[in-house]
Amino acid sequence: MTTRTQTLSQAGAQSGILPIIGAAVLGAFLLYAAGFAEASVLHDTAHDARHSIAFPCH
Repeated sequence: MTTRTQTLSQAGAQSGILPIIGAAVLGAFLLYAAGFAEASVLHDTAHDARHSIAFPCH
C-alpha cells in the first residue's frame, strides 16, 4: 500500500507541472510573436478580439 501511495503522489506532482510548462511555452510564444509583429497587425488583432466578445471600442 505504501508503494501505491508514493506512485500516486509522484504522478500528481508530474501532472501538476505540465500545465505550468504549457503556460510558460504559450506565454513565450505570445511574447515572441508580439515582439516581431507589426503594430498594425497587433492593433487589428486586438480590435477583432474586442468585437468578438461584443466589447464596444469605437
